[in-house]
Amino acid sequence: MAMPHSIEDEAVATEAVDVATLLKENASLLKEKASLQDRLLRALAEAENVRRQASRTAEETRRFAIADFARELLVVVDNLQRTIDAADAQGPSTTENAALIEGVQATLRVLLQTLERFGVRRIEALGQRFDPNLHEAVMEVDDPAQAPGTVTQVIEHGYTIQGRLLRPARVVVAKRSARPEPEIDDNDLGSGWAAGSTTGTDEM
Repeated sequence: MAMPHSIEDEAVATEAVDVATLLKENASLLKEKASLQDRLLRALAEAENVRRQASRTAEETRRFAIADFARELLVVVDNLQRTIDAADAQGPSTTENAALIEGVQATLRVLLQTLERFGVRRIEALGQRFDPNLHEAVMEVDDPAQAPGTVTQVIEHGYTIQGRLLRPARVVVAKRSARPEPEIDDNDLGSGWAAGSTTGTDEM
């Protein structure tokens, strides 16, 4: 015969059920909290990455904003340099012409100094090893006095801006020596002939 449950027993049972439910709900809340914290940390990390990328992009834009303008100014630099080179090729000139060329040289120096303040620098190519990242070869010449692959003449100066190529130097390069053909050893030919003769003798 089953014993009747007292009110106290029922209260204890109800309380036990409530505690189990609370523990389960607490575990669920802790799991949800951990998930939210993880998502929050990921969102913060992504936001920081976006901020850094935007900062780098803004910095690069600022540093290279004048690249197109500087490239146009290089045409002026080239013309000034050609004027000076032409005057040098003509030899001694009149006092008036000398003063004019001196003014052109001063203008070129000031222009190059101004460009350099904005990170634009001339590539020193003459006598250097040809570098396809900095030079554009327009011709190859035989020059026994230079090592193959050496820049022997600069047709048009190249420039970089903030370490990045702005315009390659157009250059003339010493020819690379052709790869020699492999030499055939006469002893090898003789050995082959001898071997063939021996084989023919054995078959007779």
